[in-house]
Amino acid sequence: MSTNTLHVFLSHGLESGPESTKIQALKAEAETFDSVEAVALDHRNTRDPKERLAQMREAMESAGAYGYRSVLVGSSMGGWVCAQTSADTPVLGCFLMAPALGMKEYPESSPVIQARHCQIIHGWEDDVVEPMPVVLLAQEQTLPILVLPDGHRLQNSLDRVVAEFRLFMQRCLGEA
Repeated sequence: MSTNTLHVFLSHGLESGPESTKIQALKAEAETFDSVEAVALDHRNTRDPKERLAQMREAMESAGAYGYRSVLVGSSMGGWVCAQTSADTPVLGCFLMAPALGMKEYPESSPVIQARHCQIIHGWEDDVVEPMPVVLLAQEQTLPILVLPDGHRLQNSLDRVVAEFRLFMQRCLGEA
């Protein structure tokens, strides 16, 4: 694998899969950029956050992805996986949608995100992952957050999420 390749790893939520509309839309958007390899991980064999975290680490290692040549994209539990991965291994980017942060049942509920670029998108009407703990975490870590009038799946905001991801990728690639 070329060291010029930017690796994008997409991590889906607990009740979702790698073929979900949102993950596939973002994977397709990532693949419009030159020198980008996008992988949608399949976490459906486990509901355990620690096991999904290990799967992300294995995927990155298998791809030969260097931290600052990696962008992590995650939704819900996948957002937690990406945030925690970046806390352990600094990365170029973290794009988090309705990330499961501030939730007591997770091994580390408020990981310190270590990414050169970060964008959090959340829905005000999210009834799965309450928005305020995520907003507070973003404030504590001075991370950009966009909160939309939508629910947990951000299904009414897909076009906006994809447009924000395109801008995010442009920022990342400008520095990669």
